[in-house]
Amino acid sequence: MRLYLTALNPTDAVLHGFLPAASSLALPVTVLTDQPERWPSDVSVQGCVVREPAAVLTAVAGGEPPAALLSNSDHLQAATALAARRLGLPGKDPEVARRCKDKAAARRAVAEAGLDPVRIVVVEPGAVPVVAADIFPAVVKPREGVASEDAYLVADHRELAARVAEIRTRRPEVALLVEEYLAGEVRTHETLGDDADLVVLGGWRTGLGPPPTFTEESLDWAPPAVSETAQLRKQLDALGVRFGACHTEYVVQDGRVRLIEVNYRLIGDRMDLILAELLGVPLFEYVIRLHLGEPLAAFDLPTPNTVERHARVEYVCADRSGRLVTAPGQLDADVDGVRLGCRPLRTVGHTAEVTGTNRDYLAVLHAIGPADGTVRRTLTDFRAGLRWEIAG
Repeated sequence: MRLYLTALNPTDAVLHGFLPAASSLALPVTVLTDQPERWPSDVSVQGCVVREPAAVLTAVAGGEPPAALLSNSDHLQAATALAARRLGLPGKDPEVARRCKDKAAARRAVAEAGLDPVRIVVVEPGAVPVVAADIFPAVVKPREGVASEDAYLVADHRELAARVAEIRTRRPEVALLVEEYLAGEVRTHETLGDDADLVVLGGWRTGLGPPPTFTEESLDWAPPAVSETAQLRKQLDALGVRFGACHTEYVVQDGRVRLIEVNYRLIGDRMDLILAELLGVPLFEYVIRLHLGEPLAAFDLPTPNTVERHARVEYVCADRSGRLVTAPGQLDADVDGVRLGCRPLRTVGHTAEVTGTNRDYLAVLHAIGPADGTVRRTLTDFRAGLRWEIAG
């Protein structure tokens, strides 16, 4: 029996999370990908048009019998879920995965449940945006986008038209969504579920860079309050979210939880690995075991508010376009009981334009320790001793 993972480009979640987890479970893995040439030579990969369920089915049928089939990619959840269902394997509901990916459909599902209506306008490819003046300030973003890519805050019709034109120079085929701006501190809600239950793993408070983009620059461990969890559960129920891992972003306005988006997979940008370390659990193994058919009750998961540690994560972002000429390598340290880490996300010699998204990340730094203040001070001192230099 074999685990099949669908993926696009190599990610830390797969290379440092799922593959080691599968090895610890003595489960051989094949990565199905449409970019096999980009993967390390020591990873078993098979070329496949992974956005097409039929192609995934054909690839799996041609190999060892599948023990499980899963994906951690935003782009592949629906196709992978449909293929898993046709194979009779445990997995996500394909329609729920599709609904979460389509931000307009997700907004409609929550509004129809009478929970949190958010004003939206879909702008089809080539169409002129037609929105009411009182929707501003607003956010324009791809209807099926990921993270903060091509997401912009706009103040009026002029800014909206300019941003739509800019996005279309890169992605003319993409439908866009214009929605009212939800002001407030961005928070996250991390869950794990099986067909019968859903548990909260924890959450983070997110520090964003300056508008008009929405680049995440830092995250601090902050499990949701009970009142927030109850509201979030109702909204996730409206979407049908239950099985597997899910990462939800939201703000709180006057005590009311308002969803930003729901990503039906683990939190990304190495936060999944840091979350596993903070909780002290084999998180990636648990995700695989759910897809093997094990119940959530079999896992030893701590109650988030009882975790007697704090964690902070900071992303080092490129401040200009150019070539990275100086950067530290991978580092680990332990200072006064605080575990510190630096993980490069770009190698020396890498050249790129600044985008205002997580594509600008040069490295991720993290600290895990006994208290918020100690963690922050120690991470600040750690970062002060590191240097990144970009040649324009």
